[in-house]
Amino acid sequence: MQAETTKEHLSFQTEAKQLLKLMIHSLYSNKEIFLRELISNASDAADKLRFEGLTDGALYESDSDLKICVGYDSNERTITISDNGIGMSRQEVIDHIGTIAKSGTREFFNSLTGDQAKDAHLIGQFGVGFYSAFIIADKVILNTRRAGLTTEHGVRWESSGEGDYTLETVEKSTRGTEIILHLRKDEDDFLNGMRIRNIIRKYSDHITLPIVMKKEEWSQEEKKNKITDEDETINQASALWARPKNEITVEQYHEFYKHVAHDFEPPLAYLHARVEGKQEYTQLLYIPARAPFDLFDRERSHGIKLYVQRVFIMDDAEKLLPNYLRFVRGVIDSNSLPLNVSREILQESKDIDTIRAGVVKKVLGLIEDLSKDEDDEGKEKFRTFYQEFGLVLKEGVGEDFANRERIAKLLRFVTTQSDVEEPTVALEMYVQRMKEGQEKIYYVTADNLKAAKNSPHLEVFRKKGIEVLLLSDRVDEWFVTNLTEFEGKPLQSVAKGGLDLGSLEDGAEKEEREKEANAYQELTEKMKVALGEQVKDVRVTFRLTESPACLVADNYEMGGNLERLLKSAGQKVQHAKPILEINPHHPMVQRLKTEINNFEDWSHILFDQALLAEGGQLEDPAAFVKRLNELLLLKS
Repeated sequence: MQAETTKEHLSFQTEAKQLLKLMIHSLYSNKEIFLRELISNASDAADKLRFEGLTDGALYESDSDLKICVGYDSNERTITISDNGIGMSRQEVIDHIGTIAKSGTREFFNSLTGDQAKDAHLIGQFGVGFYSAFIIADKVILNTRRAGLTTEHGVRWESSGEGDYTLETVEKSTRGTEIILHLRKDEDDFLNGMRIRNIIRKYSDHITLPIVMKKEEWSQEEKKNKITDEDETINQASALWARPKNEITVEQYHEFYKHVAHDFEPPLAYLHARVEGKQEYTQLLYIPARAPFDLFDRERSHGIKLYVQRVFIMDDAEKLLPNYLRFVRGVIDSNSLPLNVSREILQESKDIDTIRAGVVKKVLGLIEDLSKDEDDEGKEKFRTFYQEFGLVLKEGVGEDFANRERIAKLLRFVTTQSDVEEPTVALEMYVQRMKEGQEKIYYVTADNLKAAKNSPHLEVFRKKGIEVLLLSDRVDEWFVTNLTEFEGKPLQSVAKGGLDLGSLEDGAEKEEREKEANAYQELTEKMKVALGEQVKDVRVTFRLTESPACLVADNYEMGGNLERLLKSAGQKVQHAKPILEINPHHPMVQRLKTEINNFEDWSHILFDQALLAEGGQLEDPAAFVKRLNELLLLKS
């Protein structure tokens, strides 16, 4: 049946136009990656056909010998990459080639820096390798037909990469996709069989499908290589993860990572292991060297591909790893799961739970190995890992109860004894440095590190030389809620509850505190009345040595920092009245004891100052300014 040709002129989506420009201008220093990306896409298309073919064998159309073909034509100045995979329908071509229908698109473009190396890394992460064709081509033609559709439903897509493309319906006798690259000027060095073969072996040797080219033979008559009609397979065409580890080079591991992660940089670390027993599976997992731009997008896709007996089942197998390890990339190939496994089956499968537990154990072990490496290179690797993924790892304390202590040992913190502003102190190190008689691990939370360092709540701890964790990441409130103790030592906020340093304060200090509390009882009661509903209580404090006052919360109530975080996230929270603690040794408090005329104003000033010092916002800033000005005028 003759196809009715329908040709349309369409424009790229705005983001696609931007990406085309980036591809041409950001990646010119590594042009040969275009072939890796297009072969990788062809491999994915074959994987998808295998998966759909499990339930619909007719999709193979009597051609089950899946392969990728690469060829070139020196006269026409073209390179062609074709596959007999799943192919695309007309609408799929529009969706996948003409637009970028991905969450995080805006964040992706905001993340670009202008630095070629960094931007190349981000482009790879975004997973839009097709556009890399325009690095060397000034015109690209794509012919495709989806498996299962008849021959008259072929689609031809053509573009010069300058903002628009044409789409037409064509006859295509075979399923799959063919991409023809018309090379730019000065790119003729790619029209060389040996060059193309070397690129394939360098970047795509691990591809499980055979990558086929026509053999070339030397012609004595023409004094050059001539292309024959005989096919030859260029790559090893076997699953890299299924090979013995001693047969795989570091370079091959790295190239496979770049394939599965769409990354342009080598990984930070990797593990390759085979598990035998009730569940048999192979895992080849990688930790990237840099965090993806959408790491904190909870809806972003995960990086684990699931295979069953070498057959691709699904991308984004989120059930195989917990969310706090969402940065891990790689492949898991099971010999035990059924080939018809679905996402619904994964949700309820005990076999998957067993695999997940084993994979988590291995990944945490890999991170532990990084943390224990004592040479300079190893230390730098763990430093890089923690800079990129430390915040995500903290989420695991609340998500993974079984491994909570193990995760906690991997975390690093800034403390009051840190010389640098990057987290380097492990909880084990903190415990080893605890003062004799210290029973708790102390911490303070704040909006930022500077606010944490200058918190008035730290004053007595600095005086006594007690180390305090400075927690200023948004995830830290979640972290301390879920990690209540470490190695038998309870974690205690310096801004919660009554201060009890136990044996770190002597009997004379305790006795003096009791005397001061009694001496200022009348003042604290009077201030509580003056402040009314703003406070739960007013009391004398022992935690201040320089500041006149601070706000604290009861042990089991929400602190001010957490309350502000939840409100900024749009959550409704019930306000917990703070406790105002006053320093009896401060001149302002001593003066307040004898103040008569402006007692209420001074009480409010102390409260507002304490609120500002902990990073809070005044409910009525104008009233604070008015009170302060009036009191200053009285002093002048």
